[in-house]
Amino acid sequence: MSGLLFAQDPIDSETVTVVKPYTPTVKDANKIKQTPKESDSVRTEKRPVQYSIFSVPVASTFTPAKGRATTVERERPVKVYDNYASLGFGNYGNLLAEFYSNLEVNRTDNFGVYLDHNSSQGGIDGIALDDKFYDTELNLSYNSKTRNLGWKTEVGAQHQLFNWYGLPQDANFSNEEINSIDPAQNYFSAYAGAEIELYDSFFDNARGTFRHTGDSYSSSENHFDARGTFELNIADELITTNIYTDIVNGQMGEQFLATDTYDYTFMNFGINPSLLILRDDLTLNLGVAFFYSQDVENSDGNFYIYPKVTASYRLGGDYFTPYAGLEGGLQQNTYYSFIQENPYVFPGLVIKPTDNEYNAYVGAKGKLSNSISYNFKTGYESQFNKALFRRNARDNDITTENYAYGNSFEVVYDDVKTLSVAGELNVDVNRNFRLGINAEYFNYSTNNQVEAWNLPDFKASLNADYQINEKWYTGANLFYVGERFDQERIASAGEPSMNTISLDSYFDVNAHLGYRFNDRLSIFAKGSNLLNNDYQRWTNFQVQGLQVLAGATYKFDF
Repeated sequence: MSGLLFAQDPIDSETVTVVKPYTPTVKDANKIKQTPKESDSVRTEKRPVQYSIFSVPVASTFTPAKGRATTVERERPVKVYDNYASLGFGNYGNLLAEFYSNLEVNRTDNFGVYLDHNSSQGGIDGIALDDKFYDTELNLSYNSKTRNLGWKTEVGAQHQLFNWYGLPQDANFSNEEINSIDPAQNYFSAYAGAEIELYDSFFDNARGTFRHTGDSYSSSENHFDARGTFELNIADELITTNIYTDIVNGQMGEQFLATDTYDYTFMNFGINPSLLILRDDLTLNLGVAFFYSQDVENSDGNFYIYPKVTASYRLGGDYFTPYAGLEGGLQQNTYYSFIQENPYVFPGLVIKPTDNEYNAYVGAKGKLSNSISYNFKTGYESQFNKALFRRNARDNDITTENYAYGNSFEVVYDDVKTLSVAGELNVDVNRNFRLGINAEYFNYSTNNQVEAWNLPDFKASLNADYQINEKWYTGANLFYVGERFDQERIASAGEPSMNTISLDSYFDVNAHLGYRFNDRLSIFAKGSNLLNNDYQRWTNFQVQGLQVLAGATYKFDF
């Protein structure tokens, strides 16, 4: 690089005359904005690179596979059908028929039809009288469910036929006497009901049912049962009030060996306020029930007060929860409720309510593991006018009624105190196998009657359900009923004969097996009393032996 350099000019000698004070100043410096120019004689240039590609094809048959997402196997959702029909036949002329249909009216409303029939032509060995029975019920319902409320109405009818076939085994009846007995008793029942539930209101729900019951002997009963529930939250506490109205009116067609009838009318009204307290693991329900009962026929009224107190406390999470309670209430007995429990009663029962004074109990429930749950409980109950079924007397002098041969039952009332111990164990062995076991022991103390007639001292059962595979399923039910007592009475012109008899305990085994062809069609087989045990549920009323029934179920949509 080359350049030129320049020197500064020389300063001359001069005379300066000062005419005013001198203020020295310095001129602002300015940077010379000049870029030096390059003067280089050597220049270099980048040599261009020249190249060429010789393409050679690759001989290969490999083709990479396309990537696939990993699939997760899911169970196919079970198709739910709104309709089904089931039909089965078995020995003893047993017939089982069931039909259900749910028709969608719109998005919120549905109409349902349910028909159930169970019958047998009888044929128990050693029975002289006809022992067939049937039970048929038809139910029509309409329900609606919206965002704020749900309601339902229903009407139905039921027809039952039973026979008083339980003649005393030690009595010698002639063929003429047996042929003169018509043991058939028909029960007729019709009902209508409605219920409503509000989701966002202090008025929680209400329901009411009216049922009319009659039989072949001109017995007639009307029963109206209504109740409602109100709930109110105050300071994070729930106050619940239940209101009850229970009215029964009826007439028994006849009295035992008498021509007069028996009329009854009871009106029960009750209110049950309660306070629910939740504190961490503590649940406490403090309540009391007030009832008034009016015996209209006898112009007699009574007022009752019952405790309604329950408590539970979770210890160790869900594994151990002790609980206790002290509860009571007024129970309305009806002709219909009696015949559902014992269809061999005669059409002259005495009807009156039962005063459940109190039921005190303590227990514990929880889980032994994620698959095993338990519940153990012991209690002591006091009841006034508890209904007991006792065999009617046999009349040897004047026997004109079909139920007066010691082959029917009456209802007697007594003050009974009961000590009970109960236990329950449920096991989910796996998702396909479930097992349940429960047992109860009872000790009765009566006031007037010799024994607590026809009440067992021990009951136990075992239930099992097993889904073998996608197609096959099975299950079993085993139950044991302990010893019971009844009274044998023979009416005569003199002093009646009374003897206490014992009914042996019995053990029964039932099982079922089914196969599903598809979501719609399945077949089944059911077996009852598989051990073919010869036992009596009620005195002199022998049960059928080994029973086998097979049938099919079909599900469908319209």
